Amino acid sequence: MSRDARWKALLELLVERGRLDVEEAAADLAVSAATIRRDFDQLAEQQMLVRTRGGAVVHGVSYELPLRYKTARHASEKQRIAKAVADLVAPGEAVGLTGGTTTTEVARALAVRGDLGSGGTGASGSPALTIVTNALNIANELAVRPQFKIVLTGGVARPQSYELVGPLADGVLSQITVDVAVLGVVAFDVTHGAAAHDEAEAAINRLLCERAERVVVAADSSKLGQRAFARICSAESVDTLVTDSAVERDMARRFEEAGVRVISV
Repeated sequence: MSRDARWKALLELLVERGRLDVEEAAADLAVSAATIRRDFDQLAEQQMLVRTRGGAVVHGVSYELPLRYKTARHASEKQRIAKAVADLVAPGEAVGLTGGTTTTEVARALAVRGDLGSGGTGASGSPALTIVTNALNIANELAVRPQFKIVLTGGVARPQSYELVGPLADGVLSQITVDVAVLGVVAFDVTHGAAAHDEAEAAINRLLCERAERVVVAADSSKLGQRAFARICSAESVDTLVTDSAVERDMARRFEEAGVRVISV
């Protein structure tokens, strides 16, 4: 197992359990305790965990696994969700994309949609889509697509999610409107609404929702019925939830009763 793969596995175990002992982690990953100790020390230097006597713990209740270590989690579900979300977008629309692994997959699904073309703007001079995002990685991936007009907000970059936040991002979003806002969330609950780990990130996502004609939450079923620190919007503010087929029937029914259309794929 490579170091990157081992670190990814360690961080996912840590998020799942909250605490890991050296011997426990060594047994789970089938490597030596000395290797795990070195891994914990190096990850602690990067402030990705807190070293303890004999192990490691997460930073706290609002701990967030950096985006680069989350890409493999529920990957197939996220790709199915992304295609379904992309199918909801009509040519010529303005689409707001927040940061996150699922919304990154939505961007990729939009990029390969055949009816959106690949040769630049149409005869009218209008782009196939206008993409508004505060996510640096999404803007980077789509900037090479001549058929898309890319609008990137200003702001201060969050290294965990590659998202731009703060008053500079507010200033751009307050001046535009979009047809659809696609939210990546860490939690979505009927009572508590959609949420993120970080309050600055949640504030930008909330403003994007307010500037949108309709709001779509793209979230795998593991995030449903969950709560997180910073609220983005209420369930009633969401028009459509796109999730995977593992969603519990009762959970889907509660969202539908709150006025949310549920699409499971």
